[in-house]
Amino acid sequence: MISVERLTKRYRETTAVADVSFRCEPGTVTGFLGPNGAGKSTTMRMICGLTPPTSGSATVKGVPYRRIGNPGRHVGVLLDAAAQHGGRTGRETLSLTAQILGVEGTKVGEVLDLVGLPPKAARRRVGGYSLGMRQRLGIAQALLGDPSVLILDEPANGLDPEGIFLMRTLLRDFADRGGTVLLSSHLLREVEAVADRFVVIAGGRIAAQGTKSELLHAPGGVLVRGLDPAALHAALTAAGLAVRPEADGSFVVQASAEAVGRAAAAAGTVLLELRQAQDGGGLEQLFLSLTHGAAA
Repeated sequence: MISVERLTKRYRETTAVADVSFRCEPGTVTGFLGPNGAGKSTTMRMICGLTPPTSGSATVKGVPYRRIGNPGRHVGVLLDAAAQHGGRTGRETLSLTAQILGVEGTKVGEVLDLVGLPPKAARRRVGGYSLGMRQRLGIAQALLGDPSVLILDEPANGLDPEGIFLMRTLLRDFADRGGTVLLSSHLLREVEAVADRFVVIAGGRIAAQGTKSELLHAPGGVLVRGLDPAALHAALTAAGLAVRPEADGSFVVQASAEAVGRAAAAAGTVLLELRQAQDGGGLEQLFLSLTHGAAA
């Protein structure tokens, strides 16, 4: 488990992170979302012991990250894909990491295959890598110690569609095997496809958090559209139903589909559409509604 309790970070008069609390449970992928400057990277750096908090605490597997012995065997971290020695090859980078972690050298080839970095690319110097190749190498390095927790900051940045699909599959499989994943990304559709929970941060504060079903699939009543909107509105109102007109001429009604259908039938008005409405319109709409106007 990753547990964050009231984390706050101030830089003189500027508060980068304010009273942030959330948990990431084993067997889940948590999408950590927010606009640029919202405090995501600062929060992740505090979790990993790289930035001391002004107040609050963060633990990974029950203890602060800095107190974990040989942390790479327990927590795989990718915070900056560019932070690799440009003079070493990809394979040399992983081989050195394997020696530090006490991992068998054969594991290097396994993780290279897992992230889709071919032998020819692994023999090249990292300084000549594209951003996508650096991301693949960083993910491989995070996985090298066979950890049970992954903390990844923008791991899909620069990846091609194949790489994004591979990463999504890899993270889903990791969580399904009991691992814990904290994932920050601006690719909202990809996060929506893989995450079980979301934590949205704006202006350094938590704007919303919860499971996918809680945040994206909260029932919003029934959406109905009729051949004669005015007649349909009159029929629904006469039946005592709460009606909210939409810009496209449809209506959102806080009632069951049966009640709406019966009201329309009693008035003899023709229905063109009748379905369950959903609040939010997906992760993208949720993100925009929660972060619009937030100070960076």
